[in-house]
Amino acid sequence: MKLIDARKDHYRKLANLEGYRSRSSYKLKELHKSYRIIGVGHYVLDLGCAPGGWTQVAVQLAGNKGKVMGVDTSFVEEIPGAYMLKSDICDDSVTKEVLSFFGKKVNVVICDLSPQVTGNWSVDHSTQISSNYAAAKIMDQVLKKNGNALFKVFDGEYSNEFYQYMKKKFFKIKLKKPKVSRKQSSELYCICLGYMS
Repeated sequence: MKLIDARKDHYRKLANLEGYRSRSSYKLKELHKSYRIIGVGHYVLDLGCAPGGWTQVAVQLAGNKGKVMGVDTSFVEEIPGAYMLKSDICDDSVTKEVLSFFGKKVNVVICDLSPQVTGNWSVDHSTQISSNYAAAKIMDQVLKKNGNALFKVFDGEYSNEFYQYMKKKFFKIKLKKPKVSRKQSSELYCICLGYMS
């Protein structure tokens, strides 16, 4: 994004004004408004959480009785009401850490994972989808029955394959591009409701 476009970006300004770490906070808010992904008192796992915009929203939605954990390879500044784990989702120890922190299976897994973009679309797309499969592997071990999930998907050659893979696991599933997403963005969000463990 060019600097001049960033300055004009309404959601970036709004995020600054309202204390969110990224404009992506509004994507989660918009999708939640339509699909009620996170409930009060829910235990929420945020995979690929940096810089923490989704984690902030998850803490607000889950409330005082909820519990939120964010996982990322990057350092993420502390967020009140959330536990941050600096780790790679491909590391087998993540699942143990998650279950140890929550003490039981979670209600929701959210995943806004994005690779370091190289500019080569087919490489970026396949890397992002591959990360989603790694996140789904964790989800299968930590998400309780009837739980919900939300995954960012770079639209492309393998996105339908990932959608079909998730469709077998949930009662209801939908692909949607939030209004908050930039027009030129190829990102979609896979909303998964009612995990059938």
